[in-house]
Amino acid sequence: MSEEFHVHGHEHHEVEHKAHAGDSLAGRIAVLTAILSTLGAVFAYEGAATENRAMMLKNEAVLKKAEAADQWAFYQSKSQKQSLAELASLVGPADQVAAFKEKAARYEQEKKEIQHKAEELDNESANLNTESEHTLHPHHHLARAMTLMQIAIALASIAALTRRRWLVWTAASAAVVGIGFGAIGWWG
Repeated sequence: MSEEFHVHGHEHHEVEHKAHAGDSLAGRIAVLTAILSTLGAVFAYEGAATENRAMMLKNEAVLKKAEAADQWAFYQSKSQKQSLAELASLVGPADQVAAFKEKAARYEQEKKEIQHKAEELDNESANLNTESEHTLHPHHHLARAMTLMQIAIALASIAALTRRRWLVWTAASAAVVGIGFGAIGWWG
C-alpha cells in the first residue's frame, strides 16, 4: 500500500479547489504555478550545481597553493643549505673547499628545479581561482531567476484568491524576467 504525503499551504488548497470547480482563471493560475514551480526547481538545481563546481575548483586552488607554499619552503631550505655550504667553502678547511663548493652548486641546481615547480603550482592555483570565479558567475543569475519564480508563484496564488487579473499579469511579468535571468545564467 502506497501512502503519499502532501504539504500544501492554504492558498494552494484554494487554487486546487477552484481549479476542480471549473473556474477557468484558477485553472490557468494552477497551470501557471505548476510551470513556474518546475522552472524554479530547474533553476535552483542548476544554481546549486554551479556553486558546487565553483567550490570544488576553489578547493583545488587552495590545495595547489598549499603545495606551492611547501615547495617555496623547500626552496628556502635549499637556499639556507647553499649559503652554509658557500660559507664553509670560505672559512672551512682547505681540503674540504671543493666538496663545499660542489654542494653549493648542487643546491643551486636543486633550487632552480624547486622554484620551477613552485611557480607552476602557483600558476595552477591562480588558473583554478579564475575558473572558479567564472564558474560561479551564472549562479547569481540563476539565484535571481529562482527568486523571481517564487515571487511569481506567490503573486499568482494571491491572484487566485483575490481574483485580481492585474496580479496574474504581474506574476507573469515576474516570471518572464525570471526566465530571462535563468536563460542568461544557463547559457550566458
